[in-house]
Amino acid sequence: MCKLRKVVLVGAGAVGTAYAYSLVNQGFISELVIIDANEEKAKGEAMDLVHGMAFASSNMVVKHGGYEECSDAQLVVITAGANQKPGETRLDLVEKNTKIMKSIVRSVVDSGFNDIILVASNPVDLMSHVAQKESGFPAHKVLGSGTTLDSARFKVLLGDYFKVDPRNIHASIMGEHGDSEFPVWSQASIGIESLSKVLERRNNPEDKKNLENIFSQVRNAAYEVINRKGVTNFGIGMCLTRITKAIFNNEHSILTVSCLLEGQYGQNDIYLSVPAIVNRQGVQEVIEVDLDDNEDQLLANSVEVLKKSRVE
Repeated sequence: MCKLRKVVLVGAGAVGTAYAYSLVNQGFISELVIIDANEEKAKGEAMDLVHGMAFASSNMVVKHGGYEECSDAQLVVITAGANQKPGETRLDLVEKNTKIMKSIVRSVVDSGFNDIILVASNPVDLMSHVAQKESGFPAHKVLGSGTTLDSARFKVLLGDYFKVDPRNIHASIMGEHGDSEFPVWSQASIGIESLSKVLERRNNPEDKKNLENIFSQVRNAAYEVINRKGVTNFGIGMCLTRITKAIFNNEHSILTVSCLLEGQYGQNDIYLSVPAIVNRQGVQEVIEVDLDDNEDQLLANSVEVLKKSRVE
């Protein structure tokens, strides 16, 4: 472990606090600072986490603070912004969250921070692009949580369907983290066996319909959770922790994060959720997987949806 592993979290709402709680329990960073427009809320959340430190896996520093704390941090994680309400899509949040994101990023950069920014605020692909442009940082230093949660949901449901540990399911959701996302069926596998071979071997006429239903559940999962509890937070909190671990441990892990396309998939000047190698540099490389013709069209559709929703 390097001498200092300092994370600054901007946003003490449901997502930010779920992430903070996950970080404390996994214990691989040395310091967490929580910033929020409501300073008392940030202070209260930090106090609450500190009170459980006697039972944590490591004795890390947790506190609240201001943007000056970013100056010596290695990672700034932004979860702040307006929440998606019942009946809203993520794209409905664009205008108000663009203003919030620009203000936050300016404050982060003004502190002297010059390392990696991880964005979770929705719509995450567009907000990641706003953060990159506003910061002026190279694209590899600014990434979003993307479809890591969607892909995790996908693996869990496929694992349940095929009665296999979801950690042995290799499948991704790509495109917009939103209604135009799509499953990459052509590249999915269970263990080392391709999904197409598994389906051929099973020869179950119900599989096609059931798999389509699984993707529908993945795409609508956030709406289902929000309708029941008002917010999604634990799943995305754990996804942010997973990305954070890949960064600090220099893992070179492949995760479906929001990153800038610069010619990959025939697209430019757009942040999209695609498989990428994540390490201490941030996004080391965008992986250009071999999509079939239908998946190519679905990716192009996601790009158009996002471009039409951008606010400059």
